[in-house]
Amino acid sequence: MKHSTATNAYPLPPKLFDARCRSCWLMAGVLLLVLASFVSLDLPWAQFASWAALAKMGRFMAELLHPELDADFVVRVAWAMLETLAMSALGTLLAVLLGLALALPASQTANHRSRWRAPTGLLLNALRSTPELVWAALLLIAVGLGPFAGTLALALHTTGVLGRLFAQALENAAPETAFALRLRGVDALRVLAYATLPQILPQLISYSLYRWENNIRAAAVLGIVGAGGLGQLLAFHLGLFQMRETSTVLLAMLLLVAGVDALSYLLRQRLSR
Repeated sequence: MKHSTATNAYPLPPKLFDARCRSCWLMAGVLLLVLASFVSLDLPWAQFASWAALAKMGRFMAELLHPELDADFVVRVAWAMLETLAMSALGTLLAVLLGLALALPASQTANHRSRWRAPTGLLLNALRSTPELVWAALLLIAVGLGPFAGTLALALHTTGVLGRLFAQALENAAPETAFALRLRGVDALRVLAYATLPQILPQLISYSLYRWENNIRAAAVLGIVGAGGLGQLLAFHLGLFQMRETSTVLLAMLLLVAGVDALSYLLRQRLSR
């Protein structure tokens, strides 16, 4: 009797595959599509794993192991690091403000019905579906070369991402506190400030920090099209096959990303306490 009670309290896990399980068939279909993609694509695995290809990659990597440490060049790289950091930070800050402003009409909860949900959602989709490089190319025509175009490109793309994430956070917030304030005649702005935002603030900060980490990498790539920062140095020296300088720029990118990742981790740990 005791064994039966224990068995009911801790049931055995279900089978990994059940013919009546729709999600099992869905995952099997996805796995089949992945396998079919390997068959349909012309992937030269033999050429990639050949000794000649490995030797070429080895020589290339060996050249990158000797960075340029000339003082003047290191100072140039340090300024480019600061420029890349500033682009990512300012672009993320603008995206947080715009994303929160667009998340309000893009969300719909039990206490908030938005007539602008569909057009705002379409705008957010357009912003985030357009890559940063495309935004940068368009803005370079308008404002010229430099970090201003890169910052705006990061802000526009990230606004679409954060706006959608912020809207989902608003929709998933517990409605009880907001509903109680609305019953007492509190206006919608104060309900948002005192009931909804305090609940989702850790999520908003976590999303923002994560996108800042991504924008560090994106800002480095945007420099390739002339938007300033480390990417512009990378494109210049790599195009001239100056591997020592290229190695220094890559090392600076690694240090910058690692530093921002560590700072973001510490901030999230502090917020979770």
